Amino acid sequence: MIKSLKDLLDKLSRFTNSLVYDGGICKRLYKKRFTLHREFYPSFNIETSIESNRGRILSSPALRRLQKRTQVFALELNASIRTRLTHSMEVGQNARFIAKTILDKLKKEKGLEAYGLEELENAFISTSEMTSLLHDIGNPPFGHFAEQTINAWAKNNLANILNNFSSTTKENQKLKEDLIRDICDYDGNAQAIRVITKLQRLNLSYSQILSVLKYTRGAYEIKDSNDKLNYLKKKPGFYYSEKDLIEKIQDTLEVKRAHRFPVTYIMEAADDISYLTADLEDSVEKGILSLEEIYNLIIKECEKQGETYLKEILNKQYEKAKKDDEPYQFNMFFTLVRSKLVTALVAHVSNVFISNHKEVFEGSFNSALLDYDENSEFHKSIKVIEKVSQKYIYQNKEVQTLELKGYTIINTLLEKYKPLLLLSSEDFSKLLKDKKIDCFISMRLIKRISSKQIVAYKHDVEKLDIKENEKYDLLEWYFRARLIIDYISGMTDDYALEEYRLLSALK
Repeated sequence: MIKSLKDLLDKLSRFTNSLVYDGGICKRLYKKRFTLHREFYPSFNIETSIESNRGRILSSPALRRLQKRTQVFALELNASIRTRLTHSMEVGQNARFIAKTILDKLKKEKGLEAYGLEELENAFISTSEMTSLLHDIGNPPFGHFAEQTINAWAKNNLANILNNFSSTTKENQKLKEDLIRDICDYDGNAQAIRVITKLQRLNLSYSQILSVLKYTRGAYEIKDSNDKLNYLKKKPGFYYSEKDLIEKIQDTLEVKRAHRFPVTYIMEAADDISYLTADLEDSVEKGILSLEEIYNLIIKECEKQGETYLKEILNKQYEKAKKDDEPYQFNMFFTLVRSKLVTALVAHVSNVFISNHKEVFEGSFNSALLDYDENSEFHKSIKVIEKVSQKYIYQNKEVQTLELKGYTIINTLLEKYKPLLLLSSEDFSKLLKDKKIDCFISMRLIKRISSKQIVAYKHDVEKLDIKENEKYDLLEWYFRARLIIDYISGMTDDYALEEYRLLSALK
């Protein structure tokens, strides 16, 4: 007799465990990946669970804040320039397109029943789309340059503080070394997992959470270029603070350690595809490059690399666009080029996904779908666009000036909040209880930090055993450092600038 929903889930899990690969096709195994499991209040059917995920994500304040976070051009007032939110929307659409294309191809081959995808089409498509909407949710203000800024500051400040903690046992010494690596390796991908599970506590399904895990190495782990899964581990995908939760989800969904959820490959491909013309379009809108300059630069790079596929597309669409009246030439050119490339690349990555389906499903496919065939005409086209963007956009003086501005803001804010990290655990505990301590600056700084972030800190610290003095002190301080980084990295560009001006007495 089934007494509870948990009993039902366990029974279903035992049933699917008995199903195995048959000729490389995973019979019904997708039902082991798309489940009803979540931390609290699981749904009673998969459709309700998927729609619940969708609603929680679209209603999340963390998602809304992406509208005021930089894609390339920091503190941009022109609403037509992409933000992290508009970029994520484009990635979501690409992911839907890829997921639907994969399903259509699978139907024609063996039928969805052979893959365990019957009645899971909506789950497959929606999870791909929602994963893509979430993929940048952990990115800090001012783009990827801010990640480097946070890590440089952490290495110069936090590593030394943590290294001074006592660790008289081998276990605690190893823990300290792990935490030093972890706190000095901030990454937007790892922060996304933390935002979803701890800071916003969206209570998404385990399937949805694990699909966001783009890289499978913990930030506390040593990077090994010789690892057979070295691509999947090239960046940190989660922090020590979320280690236990990630392992619990992996065990529940039967995803091996350091392996991906299959939908994650779709999100990654959708993100890669969205970058192709986006920054070029925005550079024209910003006046950094003209339509003619972009056309000539790409054609020149195509000829240099012996690339013909992209060159042919550009020539054809450029001629069409030039026949139109200004200012529609610019819009027509990029619309047509983007449409042609996206359609072709979606078909390409879908074929790679299906051709390598066993490894993709297991999560051991050690490559991005778009990078898998380096001899394909698509791969060569992408490299041409990347080279032009790198040289003429990302290295542009205006863009780099904005990055330097972001560096100053982030670095200053971290320094301003540093006094909270110099307190003893006893004094910090008093602060949270509104008790007076000697550090009057800290008494004021703590009032500025979000209550949600403080709650996340408290939940983590409450799980520690205060009787294990050394371990407690190490981890309490680590979670406190995470708290400060959570607060600053969670700011929007304009709020970070406002906070910088306020704490620097500039207004």
